[in-house]
Amino acid sequence: MINMKGRDLLSIHDLTQEEVFQILKIAEYLKTQQKMGQAHPILAGKTLGMIFQKSSTRTRVSFEVGMWQLGGHALFLSPQNIQMGRGETVADTARVLSRYVDGIMIRTFAQEEVEELAQYADVPVINALTDLVHPCQVLADLLTVQEKKGSLKGLKLTYIGDGNNMAHSLLYGCAKVGMDVSIAAPEGYMPDEAVVAAAQADAQKTGSKIVITKDPEEAVAGADVIYTDVWASMGQEEEAKERMKIFAPYQVNEALLQKANNDYIFLHCLPAHRGEEVTEEVLEGAHSVVFDEAENRLHVQKAIMALTM
Repeated sequence: MINMKGRDLLSIHDLTQEEVFQILKIAEYLKTQQKMGQAHPILAGKTLGMIFQKSSTRTRVSFEVGMWQLGGHALFLSPQNIQMGRGETVADTARVLSRYVDGIMIRTFAQEEVEELAQYADVPVINALTDLVHPCQVLADLLTVQEKKGSLKGLKLTYIGDGNNMAHSLLYGCAKVGMDVSIAAPEGYMPDEAVVAAAQADAQKTGSKIVITKDPEEAVAGADVIYTDVWASMGQEEEAKERMKIFAPYQVNEALLQKANNDYIFLHCLPAHRGEEVTEEVLEGAHSVVFDEAENRLHVQKAIMALTM
């Protein structure tokens, strides 16, 4: 087993392929333990500080419940609870919290804020979402695909929509494990070029193929996994109407999915805007595994905490 104690998780790109598969393996084990009703207090006596600059359902509940199931305690820290960004620097917050807690989880806007927190903290820092990446979600996605398909290497995942933090982490995650990935996004909403280049470097090592296109039909052809996300994320509410027009041709619907493999699975990080990025028919259809995927956030994050804390 690779020793990950004390390690930060800021991006999937920072992990080796072996570390990705180790997280998935431990997640499978902890999921089995939980389903059997077996106690697994691996982090008894330890505390996780959870900094939320952005609200969330899945992230807060899964980390808090996960920490409790591991025998530890979680502290919810909102902007109203702590001084970070309201007169106290990120660096000072990191050094103070490191004296109290055994790990820090942060969900915020800027990736630089997470990186600065990790730089000054003496305890592991887990990135629970920034505007750049969403590593915990994609590790849960990989676990879900592995459960449903039996393996990862050689499968094709297609992401349709905004080239956002989800697209970025899917590029990193798929490249690490040898999955092909196609991203279909409109002009002006393509994934970050630096992220694509970094993912391409990993893809060369693992043999995966990356395609970035404006054509959803091209991207979906022969896909084993279909993925989408909301068209306007938190902080983009003012752009929502404009984005609705631009992204309309990128809706995941039954007509588009005729191009995918017959046994495709559909993923969405949730919350979903039914009738916008995905139809009700697809989201509630036989191919959708979005609630299994949501559950796997709990198990993957428990694995990350158990390995790093």
